[in-house]
Amino acid sequence: MDVSVHQVVCDNLTKVYGKSEKKALDSVTFSLPSRGIFVLIGRNGSGKTTLVRILATQLEPTSGKATINGIDVVKEARMLREKIAIVPQEARPIPWMTPIQTVFSYLLWSGFAYGEAKRRAYQALERLGLAQSSNVLNRSLSGGMKRKVMVATVLSSEAEVIFLDEPTTGLDPISRKEFWGTLREIGNQRLTFLTTHYLEEAEQLADQIGILDRGRLIRIGTLEELRQSVNYNYSMRLLENPAPHLPAVEKGEVVTGSDGSIRILTVEDEAFRISSELAKHGFKFTINPVSLDDIFFYLASQKGDN
Repeated sequence: MDVSVHQVVCDNLTKVYGKSEKKALDSVTFSLPSRGIFVLIGRNGSGKTTLVRILATQLEPTSGKATINGIDVVKEARMLREKIAIVPQEARPIPWMTPIQTVFSYLLWSGFAYGEAKRRAYQALERLGLAQSSNVLNRSLSGGMKRKVMVATVLSSEAEVIFLDEPTTGLDPISRKEFWGTLREIGNQRLTFLTTHYLEEAEQLADQIGILDRGRLIRIGTLEELRQSVNYNYSMRLLENPAPHLPAVEKGEVVTGSDGSIRILTVEDEAFRISSELAKHGFKFTINPVSLDDIFFYLASQKGDN
């Protein structure tokens, strides 16, 4: 498979629910290569799940077009479903089945022979640390383990593109980081399209990151490319509202979130000067190198303007 080929292509993809004029997706346009991990981040309600459902042929767009490996997600949906796999955010395994039964039956339904399906099912469960629980009823598993069972089903297949909508939700921090290794391995073989609200997860995993806000894709690129969107290397987060005593910022930008929270993006010497002023007035604050969270905060505050 040629990694230079753009496997997922969206062209002015728009989705409006019902008669509402509010767009869940607003002219989303991008293209992705055929391998690697693409992570889509955004606030709750930003349109992440809507975009995943359209690309996975579960929902039709209002306008625009999307293709995966040249196959139209609307006009050729049946053909495309043989080449992709998805774990929706709300997916749960059937309670009265076991993990091995869940993965095995999925593979049989997907057309694998009995022996191959059995081998792949055990292999997928072992990779996700579920081998010892393979014959335990799903209803007896923890929420995180149930999530792993659903991920095991798609990892066991030969899907060319895998969609995972917040797959690590419910996992403890240790299990989440262990799962990252599996995702990296899969990303070396095929395209993994991942949504998450854990920004650390995006920083650690993504070959490319997309930022979706109020239905608009406001930026896409590598982590380093996104860092270049912010011209400053330090972020000061004010832990309370200091509006009456906020010192003038000579080198940097003051960014105010929709909740009224304030961050100052600046350079090292200016951060030192401002911190001295804030300390005089007794305000609490933190200073850290600019992170993906700061980049997201900054870009989202620009009201989605590219």
